[in-house]
Amino acid sequence: MKARSLLRASAAFAMTAATAVPASAFTLHVLHINDFHSRIQSINKYNSTCSAEDETAGECFGGAARVHTAINALRDELIAAGENVIVVDAGDQFQGSLFFTTFSGGAELEFMNGIGFDAMVVGNHEFDLGPEPLLSFVEGAEFPVIFGNADVSGDNMLAALDRDSVIVEVGGERIGILGVVAEDTAETSSPGPGISFGNAADTLADGVAALEAEGVTKIIALTHVGVPRDLELAASVAGLDAIIGGHSHTLFSNTVEGAPPYPVMAEGVDGATVPIVQAGAYSKYLGHLVLEFDDEGAVTAATGDTILMDAGVEPDPGVQARIAEMSGPIDELMARKVAEIGGDIDGSRETCRAMECPMGNLVADALLDRVASQGVTIAIQNGGGLRASIEGPEVTKGEVLTVLPFQNTLSTFNLSGAGIVAALENGFSEVEEGAGRFPQVAGLKVIWNPSAEPGSRVVEVMVRDGEDWAPIDPAVTYAVATNNFMRNGGDGYSVLSEQGENAYDFGPNLEDVVSDYLAANPGYEPFTDGRITMVK
Repeated sequence: MKARSLLRASAAFAMTAATAVPASAFTLHVLHINDFHSRIQSINKYNSTCSAEDETAGECFGGAARVHTAINALRDELIAAGENVIVVDAGDQFQGSLFFTTFSGGAELEFMNGIGFDAMVVGNHEFDLGPEPLLSFVEGAEFPVIFGNADVSGDNMLAALDRDSVIVEVGGERIGILGVVAEDTAETSSPGPGISFGNAADTLADGVAALEAEGVTKIIALTHVGVPRDLELAASVAGLDAIIGGHSHTLFSNTVEGAPPYPVMAEGVDGATVPIVQAGAYSKYLGHLVLEFDDEGAVTAATGDTILMDAGVEPDPGVQARIAEMSGPIDELMARKVAEIGGDIDGSRETCRAMECPMGNLVADALLDRVASQGVTIAIQNGGGLRASIEGPEVTKGEVLTVLPFQNTLSTFNLSGAGIVAALENGFSEVEEGAGRFPQVAGLKVIWNPSAEPGSRVVEVMVRDGEDWAPIDPAVTYAVATNNFMRNGGDGYSVLSEQGENAYDFGPNLEDVVSDYLAANPGYEPFTDGRITMVK
């Protein structure tokens, strides 16, 4: 299927909705993405960089060239039909691929400028490298970047660029756009000492009042706070006509099974309803929200859906050529030496899905080391997430990426001892099938019985207690690290998604965590130490 036919179908749907309202009403089409996370190249079903073979086979999604095609084709078609269109980004362009590692936001900026956005709100990962790369990004952006509740007045680089809102004029109407970012960004990123993050609800309420004082009656919140917080904001801040969200990587869809509907109509202030949308992550989907306003500026209807950026959307050839040109340093980075190790690290499927394995110990230890200063004492990594061994003595970035190809991120959360035991039971439940859920651990000593029935195989779990070990307490809450795939219920770990509290899924990529750990431990010696044993 060609991109044009796919996008024409979407536009036709939106136009049909528009014709159902009085002629005096104002229709606004909002095209939106969020949590792009540097997926400049197209992605595979695991959200990591797609191979040339998979691209040829039509099994790739997203990427800057495909998003360029989709947005420009749909926008041009709508404008040609007399419709009003804006294009927005709900944050987190930074972090997630070697393009970001190499160009520190420059690649994302170039392709965003080429697409032509009307506004963007900063995400928490825009602060990952401190103020300087963000300064370069904002100064080079040919579109306004909203800081919202990110107070940068104390930073001598960003202070002059601080922007809380944007007014976009389209179709003779003024659209006010406000922005907020996650309030815990100082803890999840590296913004620097001169930057703080205020209350999102207060920021939006103040912004609504300021826009209304200027006579703006149509107000959209561009948020990077996650769906639960979006629902709270809709319920507490009057005057918002829609919320375009990000941060939680939530796919809203009317066709994908299990997804929340697009849009979710949330309960607002004084009986109002506020449409909330989000378009997943990693450029796999483009959101298309259609808002109908009456003469007073109130939303009378909200329709639309997310559009899958699959092989039916042809990548823009010019952008594709530019991506290929920029990938030279990426190829060099893949060959870059990370560290030297003292021996080969076994990460084979046969061992890591059946028993304690050296690669599992490396990855689990690296995860735990990265967040130990936050009070995390336990790490669990699924054996199926380990896809290769590493041959010493030299380790390259490419080899680490071969072991950890999924670009999973480090996740942290709190879980009871009972929940941890339940997670381990899941991990040991399908060893006979060679399932990838087998747990590799750090901060735990586990004895399990392969002869017992699944769900009853954990014999003993010990947790570190200072320099000693103590039995895990089912009633005690522990701080745990894993990867975002597991934390969101992957490989049967539903207990992590259902019972984990204070979860944060968007830490650094696992390949970066492991690379940094090996670099900090020159001559690393692969090992097993009996942290996972079977009943004899």
